[in-house]
Amino acid sequence: MSLDSLDRHCQLVALRLCEGKVIPFLGAGVNLCERPDGVPWSDGEFLPSGAELSQYLADRYVYPGPNPRDLLRVAQYVDLTAGDAALFDDLHAIFTGGYRPNKLHRLLAEFPSLLRARERAVCGQLILTTNYDDAVEHAFADANEELDVVYYAAERGEPGRFVHIRPDGEHIEIRDRGDYRPFDIERRSILLKVHGAVDRTDVDADSYVITEDHYIDYLARESVIRLLPTYVMARMRSSHFVFLGYGMRDWNLRVILRSIWAEQSRTFASWAIQRDPDEVDRKFWDRHRVEILDRALEDWVDAMRAELQ
Repeated sequence: MSLDSLDRHCQLVALRLCEGKVIPFLGAGVNLCERPDGVPWSDGEFLPSGAELSQYLADRYVYPGPNPRDLLRVAQYVDLTAGDAALFDDLHAIFTGGYRPNKLHRLLAEFPSLLRARERAVCGQLILTTNYDDAVEHAFADANEELDVVYYAAERGEPGRFVHIRPDGEHIEIRDRGDYRPFDIERRSILLKVHGAVDRTDVDADSYVITEDHYIDYLARESVIRLLPTYVMARMRSSHFVFLGYGMRDWNLRVILRSIWAEQSRTFASWAIQRDPDEVDRKFWDRHRVEILDRALEDWVDAMRAELQ
């Protein structure tokens, strides 16, 4: 992809972003942004990618299977052999390390102030992520920006639900999705964590959709889409998506995306920033009219920041 085409892409995304019509969708690959080439993940310094997290758990619990980088299967093995308490303890320790937000997280946190400087009516944004860490939250805190966090939570054998963490720290279980709207996206952003979240203050409050059984429960119960606040769903139905650090191997998210796209009355172009996509990814993105930009996330962040400024 030429520099000119990246610039044109960023001009279009910036235009629609400033109109409140673009939703960034973060996958585990965003944790590789800004990490030097050849530098491995290390606890407390960098957040792991999905494959690195899987390899760590496989080594720690001597996983006997053929693919130690298959996170769902490895996490399932840990759950079955050591229990979900051991799995959640390990995940809590990893995701509460002393990590710093990278340039992508910081760019997201800069959007509200950039939009306010342009006197836009809507200065917040809706951000989706499958990640469990709190790097986005830290970036917003560093930028002195308020943030509403909505995350998926489910106890074993209990129906799933979404929980809202207000900017003041209050936790509210969302029960009536139709009438629930204590958001103010004109002033502040919303972070939707569809696979759960770590809670630094209480390990028992952590929630992770990470094993094969979790995925089955996630999809077998009432449609996750129908658990989301109607206000949030309405914004997803009327927006473009830009997929950052996200591949299409996550069939759980593919189900959710199909539900969202099926409810869009008009076509919204979307984009995937993905380095060296394979043929399967290309065909999937093409089927859903998602344009692939084969560039490093760092390049996209730098180009977007230059365009917005």
